[in-house]
Amino acid sequence: MATSRPELQAPPEIFYGDDEARKYTSSSRIIGIQAELSERALELLALPGDGVPRLLLDIGCGSGLSGETLTENGHHWIGLDISESMLNIALEREVEGDLLLGDMGQGLGVRPGVIDGAISISAVQWLCNADKSSHEPRIRLKVFFGSLYKCLARGARAVLQVYPENLAQRELILSYAMKAGFSGGVVVDYPHSAKKRKEYLVLTCGSASITSATPKGKGEEGDSGSDGDSSEDEYTSVSVSERQRPRKRQKLNKKVKGKEWILHKKEQMRRKGNKVPVDTKYTGRKRKPRF
Repeated sequence: MATSRPELQAPPEIFYGDDEARKYTSSSRIIGIQAELSERALELLALPGDGVPRLLLDIGCGSGLSGETLTENGHHWIGLDISESMLNIALEREVEGDLLLGDMGQGLGVRPGVIDGAISISAVQWLCNADKSSHEPRIRLKVFFGSLYKCLARGARAVLQVYPENLAQRELILSYAMKAGFSGGVVVDYPHSAKKRKEYLVLTCGSASITSATPKGKGEEGDSGSDGDSSEDEYTSVSVSERQRPRKRQKLNKKVKGKEWILHKKEQMRRKGNKVPVDTKYTGRKRKPRF
């Protein structure tokens, strides 16, 4: 099963070459999945229902399938992707958004505070791979989340749908989001279903508040989210985190050295020929605390 994950086969700009990009965009199954995931991400963004178009960022936009959902909902968007082949198909399809060719692991290159919300569908987990000798996943995650935090307006959300390889990878991604200043957590739809399970990082630009509480995942109550093929529930349904300054490690009290240790050290010094004070009844005796 591991070989079926695209991010384990080749870097994204190579894996999504001309042939794969065209095959990806022409698949009715993939189009349907992308539309469903994008609608859910837009729902989790919780944008104001005032009918005013927002400027959104689509990270890993590919050929613009998720961007079409944003357009259909009346929003303007900017799409970023590392695959030139994917962006060429997006241009052929005449998508409404503005397209940027770039590597999200090197920063997003968007002006600070101008984005009203960001979505990403199946892209962020690629940052956990070292596709080049210069790639360090932790540094790339730090740069990505730092630039994402800067370009979002205060209080804006980012909803990142991810396919983490394991629990450690999910925690790694979430930890760097928190270090960048985000609050929020992970929303898991249909946590007990092996087929329908989907994970979303729902992040708010700024500290946590009542209005920025992490939404509840679908299929958490009853059996509506189970297709009969349940997997081991190694994740919690909703994981909430908040940015906190790391606490300084307290120094452990050193073990008190008693009279035997002192006598042993003095004997060693005598054997070396050093001048050592004679032993008395006061040697190694604990002094009383002063007033």
